[in-house]
Amino acid sequence: MGGQAKGKKKNKPKRKDNRPNRDAGIVGLTPQERMKVRMHEKAKKKTSEKYSVQQLLEKTEECIDTFDFEMASLFCQRALDIESNNLQALDMLGHIYSELGNTHKAKEVFLHAVALSPDVGHSKYMYLGQIHTGQEAVDFYTRGIEVLLSALNQQMTTQAGAAAAPQDDPELPTVKDVCVAYCSLAEIYLSDLCMEEGAADKCREFIERALQHQSDNPEALQLMASYLFSKERNQEGKEYLLKSVELWLPVQKQDAASSTDEDTQSNIPPYESRITTAKLLIEAVEYQMAVDVLEGLLEEDDEVVQVWYLSGWVCYLQLEKLPEQQGGQERPRSEEEEEERRALKEAARSYLTNAKKLYNKLRCDDQPMMEHMEQLLGELGGETEGEEGEAALEEEFDPSSDEEEDDADTAMEH
Repeated sequence: MGGQAKGKKKNKPKRKDNRPNRDAGIVGLTPQERMKVRMHEKAKKKTSEKYSVQQLLEKTEECIDTFDFEMASLFCQRALDIESNNLQALDMLGHIYSELGNTHKAKEVFLHAVALSPDVGHSKYMYLGQIHTGQEAVDFYTRGIEVLLSALNQQMTTQAGAAAAPQDDPELPTVKDVCVAYCSLAEIYLSDLCMEEGAADKCREFIERALQHQSDNPEALQLMASYLFSKERNQEGKEYLLKSVELWLPVQKQDAASSTDEDTQSNIPPYESRITTAKLLIEAVEYQMAVDVLEGLLEEDDEVVQVWYLSGWVCYLQLEKLPEQQGGQERPRSEEEEEERRALKEAARSYLTNAKKLYNKLRCDDQPMMEHMEQLLGELGGETEGEEGEAALEEEFDPSSDEEEDDADTAMEH
């Protein structure tokens, strides 16, 4: 027994390792990049264990409401790490990227949402319409309107069969959404596709559809005014314009100091739309109403060059409109007239001076506007001379953090 030779040990085949290779996704990366990937995976796991998708989306919404889009993107991305095809999260992330000016990423997110759910949710098509131009934009808006109208019809059918009155839900589509979507289509035929055959007819058709869905929508009425001005039907255009402005300007002026009523605020057109309002009012020689609109814009945001420029321009036009002569003869002006003239001149100079300074600070690129400002200031006696640094506009500093993941966790604790 003792001398019996031992049998040769057979080579056993190696057991196949079915465990996932956790380094598979980091082959070829630098040590620093590998560490970053692993830390991100660890953060994802920690998030999924600690917070639900709904909690993360609620935090995202809170950040959007306070215009903290950087932090909102962190929370929203965490939600998508847990549930990658969550349509609400995709819609929110696309909106966040749009606000951050990252058009490429916004487009990717919205197109992914379209692929996942082409027949439900109109907002992604509206955003894609905003991102694109020309016929591509028309196609996205048109598809969005189809989805929107289908949802509205379904909503009305459901409500008709319900015993109780429907409750207000901000997430449900409204006729205002349809009206705004048709306005967006019309604007394309007033701008990008204005040279296309039949553009004017399509523009008018879409504005009329918008007004059929909401006849007292200020933006739709203003758009009809723009269309009529472009066709040199100025008196009709002015009627639509005044009807539009009267729907929101008196309420805004009355409640400017104390209003927090969301319904009141929701009836006021967007900032850019109100800049167009001021331009149209100037064109319609409704100078005082234009001044009221521009004052409201400056109170809301005083770092928009065009608003300062238009404020100076309308004061200049008011100055020009003052009577110079009577009966073909020079007449002495009253003290009150002289005071009004001085006040308008100084106001125009002040507005235009601020416009020029802000133009240079923001490095704007609108040479015709700058040339017109220079011309007007030359006629008015040059720029105003304020105290040193009076009109200086401090650059805002927005520090970026290398600890974004930690920031999101910290914010969730509050």
